[in-house]
Amino acid sequence: MALVWADGGYTGSLVEYCLAALALVLAIVKRSDDMRGFVVLPKRWIVERFFAHLMRSRRLVRDFERSTGSAEAVVYWSATMLMTRRLAQPRPSRV
Repeated sequence: MALVWADGGYTGSLVEYCLAALALVLAIVKRSDDMRGFVVLPKRWIVERFFAHLMRSRRLVRDFERSTGSAEAVVYWSATMLMTRRLAQPRPSRV
């Protein structure tokens, strides 16, 4: 992973910290000041869609995990279920 998108609330020293300590480029997706109401921001829908897929797993709906290791394992399990469902879908033949 080399690029991470973050919400406008993560501006500040986190951008420099990610680059220096983690060797990651943190790109901030900002809202312009003239926008009113709900506006779909670029790249934000990708993260929101992934969170929606994770919330289909019942254990991830609430914060029941006591350790970060077990919470991480449940996220991996949920992402694995999502990937296997997508891989198992028959693809339309190209004729």
